[in-house]
Amino acid sequence: MNRLASGQSLQWRLAFLTGLSVALSVILVGGATYTVARWSLLDQLDNELTAVAQDLATTVATNIETMGGLTSGTLETSNGLMSLVRADGVVSQMPGQSVDLLAGPEEISIARLRAGSSARDVYEGGVVYRAVAVPLTTSEGHYAVMFARPTTALESTLASLWLVLLTAGLLGVVTTTTAALWTARAVLAPVRRLSLAVKAVTQTDQLNPIRIYGRDDLGELTQSFNTMLKSLQQSREQQRQLIADAGHELRTPLTSMRTNVELLVADDKSGMLPEGARSEVLGDVAAQLGEFSALVGDLVALTRDDHLQRPHEFLDLAEVTDSAIARARRRGPNINFAVSMESTPVMGDPSTLERAITNLLDNAVKFSPSDGTIKVDLRDGTLTIVDAGPGIDEDDLPNIFDRFYRSDKARNTPGTGLGLSIVAHTAKAHGGSVKAGNEPGGGARFTFRIPVAEIPEEFRD
Repeated sequence: MNRLASGQSLQWRLAFLTGLSVALSVILVGGATYTVARWSLLDQLDNELTAVAQDLATTVATNIETMGGLTSGTLETSNGLMSLVRADGVVSQMPGQSVDLLAGPEEISIARLRAGSSARDVYEGGVVYRAVAVPLTTSEGHYAVMFARPTTALESTLASLWLVLLTAGLLGVVTTTTAALWTARAVLAPVRRLSLAVKAVTQTDQLNPIRIYGRDDLGELTQSFNTMLKSLQQSREQQRQLIADAGHELRTPLTSMRTNVELLVADDKSGMLPEGARSEVLGDVAAQLGEFSALVGDLVALTRDDHLQRPHEFLDLAEVTDSAIARARRRGPNINFAVSMESTPVMGDPSTLERAITNLLDNAVKFSPSDGTIKVDLRDGTLTIVDAGPGIDEDDLPNIFDRFYRSDKARNTPGTGLGLSIVAHTAKAHGGSVKAGNEPGGGARFTFRIPVAEIPEEFRD
């Protein structure tokens, strides 16, 4: 029922609109054809009757008293009527005529003016006649010869024409509507398939791609829908992976904390821990809480898109980088930072950019020796950070920015495994990119690129 109400309603509407358009066209064309045909037949009949009336006027002029010897039998074959109208309005009927042909103002005017002609419909004895009048002038006075003939043949011809037009119009409307319905059904078949596929996705929750049947607009629509399904499938897989990885990463500190807390609770009851051990356990709990808080914070920063919703502002990437370096110095007090920066105007969110750059610097501090040197270079919208560590294995480079990915070298180092993923997420949100590699002389090299912006007028000197 729903399919009939929704999927088929469009094709019925198209068929109805097509049939309505054809019906209006048929009415206009048929009406115009009927009107022109009627006018043409009437004009032809008037010319014929006028010619007959003129011939009759010539005959009547020979003898007004006897009307030239004309009788009803003379016009019997044509089933016509004739009368003679005098200028003063007196009407004389043709001898032997069963129906009187009465005159009107038109015929009297012709008799008085002695010029012109007239044509009109008259009703005599329940029959419609077409009557014409022509002037007649004799020595005895001024007259108008009025001649009429029934319009039965004309009306029959017009009725036949109307029947033909009506029949042809109805057949045309029915045929066109049927063809439009069939065409609409064929044209909308891909739409119905797409609709059924969407319903299947909604009901079964299976993101299977839809078969493409052509390269037209509907084919492009289906391709776009398949692209959306693929993106949705990838998003679901990423969500599942994120939940699985986050659960795995959260399980370790929670398990360790629970063990330590249970140990402290047991010690309160039995005092089994030796002197000083309780402080070590509390230190472990504090460290685990710090690791747990850092992991939750990184998860929130990675999954939320607040920076995409807030408008980016004009800022100097050098100032953001300088603030991140100041934070990194506190975490590696003995590490030397070789900094070379130039002013780099960009459009972005300062808090997320500083967090991403801080993650890169923290990563460099983590893998550099305590007396090592970290090189920081910023120019033309490209920030390059080179640490003094052992570098990145070639097998790890393709996965270095994946969530929770940790190389063999990083498994025993502090961190959540989300820092570099946050960097990649931030770079993409700002229309930039980030790449990882190894410096020829040793150490890992990270290249963070952000599009350079034009300096607005209010910031120019």
